Amino acid sequence: MDCPARGQKGKGNLHVHSLKDQRCVCIVCGQTFVASAGTIFYRLRHAPELVLQVITLLASGCPVPAIVKAFGLDERTVCDWHRRAGRHCQQVHEHLVENSQHDLEQVQADEIKVKTQKGTFWMALAIWVPTRLWMGGVVSPKRDLNLIQALADKVRNMALCRPLLLAVDGLASYVSAFRNAFRSKFPRLAGELGRCKMVAWQNILIVQVVKQRIEGVLSVERRIVQGAEETVERLIQKTHETGTINTAFIERLNATFRQRISSLTRRTRTLAQQAETLVTGMYLMGCFYNSCDFHHSLRLKLSVGSFGHHWIQRTPAIASRLTDHQWTPAELFHFKIPPPRWKLPKQRGRPSTAMLQLAQQWTS
Repeated sequence: MDCPARGQKGKGNLHVHSLKDQRCVCIVCGQTFVASAGTIFYRLRHAPELVLQVITLLASGCPVPAIVKAFGLDERTVCDWHRRAGRHCQQVHEHLVENSQHDLEQVQADEIKVKTQKGTFWMALAIWVPTRLWMGGVVSPKRDLNLIQALADKVRNMALCRPLLLAVDGLASYVSAFRNAFRSKFPRLAGELGRCKMVAWQNILIVQVVKQRIEGVLSVERRIVQGAEETVERLIQKTHETGTINTAFIERLNATFRQRISSLTRRTRTLAQQAETLVTGMYLMGCFYNSCDFHHSLRLKLSVGSFGHHWIQRTPAIASRLTDHQWTPAELFHFKIPPPRWKLPKQRGRPSTAMLQLAQQWTS
């Protein structure tokens, strides 16, 4: 971490140190490191192929006892691989998805009730409707404003200041959280005292779908909490062509999460013991969903002359222009998140000429 070439690419400072041990060397700091550093395979004794098979099964909803029985592994080993994969996927998601901004147009949010061995937890999720991209999630033991506000802040960090439709259920915390999130500081005028005023974004529309079951009859009420009806209809037609105010896309995503995370399955015998297990499973499945799985509704029709047409399959990450191809599990878990770039360390007094030259060479 003290190397001046940290966090930079294409500088030519890395060379092969040992082909047998798969080690590299940095000519700037003189340190050597193994090629698997920064991946989930670092310091693992098992073959990477076996680890990828197990993680792929975990991301597809296979319970841990079944994997232990099939591969003859220890349960603690499988749980450790699951934890490593979840943390890695969380870093990949934060680096690729949450650090980018887009014209979202429509976002839907909802929460899932999860039963664990230590009580009930809530998992709040959000989806970018035009590209079906999973934007992120938050896990909390309480279904309160703090949970919804954390999810709203994630959506706010990814949104450009454009017309945006937010579709949620009847929980009142959503309206307060999104109104608090989509505001910007207005600078003080000359001579004014106090803190800056918060100005709400223009063209932020909030709609709710309230479902109630009375005497066995399901009633659905659609509300426009904020915004003009004409703008709401225009964004709905633009994002999914037909339909009315709904939360169908996030509900389908919730069903996918329940299907592929064994601890979320209803009436399951493999309940999670800790909230960390839910978080790692959420990011593991979310990265597979975004980058490794084709989405049927995202395919494009390509005409091939007089021979008819051909369907081009796309993942949510491809539709969001975060990548140009379908990722394999090996590519996902070999992906290395670049560390922050090196900066001149703070010290008392005037820095030496050598330090200034070093900083100018590697920070330019």
